[in-house]
Amino acid sequence: MHAHAEVLDYLRQQQDAMIALLKDLVLIESPSTEPDSQGPILERLEAEFEQLDYRVTRLSARNCGGHLYATPAARRRRLPRQLMIGHCDTVWPLGTLQTMPLVCADGTLRGPGVYDMKAGLVQMIYALKSLHALGLQPPVIPLCFINSDEEIGSRESTRYLGALAQRVERCLVLEPSLGRSGKIKTARKGVGRFTVTVQGKAAHAGLDPGAGASAILELSHVIQKLFQLNDPEHGTTVNVGLIDGGIRPNMVAPESRAVIDVRVLTNADAARIEAAIHGLETETPGVSLRIEGSIGRPPMEPTEANQRLWTIARTLGSEIGLALEQGTAGGGSDGNTTSLYSATLDGLGAVGDGAHAQHEFIDIDSLGERCALLTLLLLSPSLTT
Repeated sequence: MHAHAEVLDYLRQQQDAMIALLKDLVLIESPSTEPDSQGPILERLEAEFEQLDYRVTRLSARNCGGHLYATPAARRRRLPRQLMIGHCDTVWPLGTLQTMPLVCADGTLRGPGVYDMKAGLVQMIYALKSLHALGLQPPVIPLCFINSDEEIGSRESTRYLGALAQRVERCLVLEPSLGRSGKIKTARKGVGRFTVTVQGKAAHAGLDPGAGASAILELSHVIQKLFQLNDPEHGTTVNVGLIDGGIRPNMVAPESRAVIDVRVLTNADAARIEAAIHGLETETPGVSLRIEGSIGRPPMEPTEANQRLWTIARTLGSEIGLALEQGTAGGGSDGNTTSLYSATLDGLGAVGDGAHAQHEFIDIDSLGERCALLTLLLLSPSLTT
């Protein structure tokens, strides 16, 4: 049997086992904001890796449950390496299963975190299982990294991801696919968060308004300038999503604040928008601005290396009956970071819908095919040969 067909056949036979593991992972609620909740799922994943003869290093963190770094116990020296990446944290608070239960029906599996991205973790495990069961040796050594703070910006794990990405020749990110057709994410927008605080001067709005300097008036000017930075044609969005300010209606407001979300497609746009926001100047006499923030996740651009890896994935997909397409995601992931240093493909995880939404689900029958694609990518030759 051809290796491609052998891998696909094996993984289709493992569908029930894959769903069983996925159910277990979903039932272990692991919100990003509850670090203590992440211990059980990290322990379960660690046990799965150890059964595959992988050595697991637990990396501690201050504000999340920590991270797992898994490497083959029997390392083959002088071979290139590749990195599979996933996250075990979800956006759903503890207790969500009571109102959003795990349901398997009509060819789908529904539940909090099933699509984003615990199904991807199952694919990671079963890709390695298929290599082990079929006696297949990848020419590029597979390493694995799972973090527990991706949904809050990978604030502590980014340094590990950046360091690892510089030591491997390619990164395979198990975030869910893009859209119901299962597109591979070959580009992602960069994401920034900024806060503009206006300091004014309080005064009585009736007795002596001229003695004050309205922070709210100035914020209105700032907001208009920010919205002028939007450029939908080139994929740039600048959204003022939160404002507050003032103390009482009869006071000239001494302070106001706006929180801004920025999305950009290119690093050049990231630098331009960041400079424009930090370069804002006041219009109202007597006020001052304090501007904080940056583009925290740089854009994942369709680089030459990324496109080369995409071409390999598309070819492998066609060989197992998958007509893959590529697409650009508006949100960021750890692929934004790794793409700065090595060839990266994102969205290799489950096909489904509802990331961060009440209807979150995966298509069960596609799980084996997506895992087969991942396995074949692991088996593909070095990009440098």
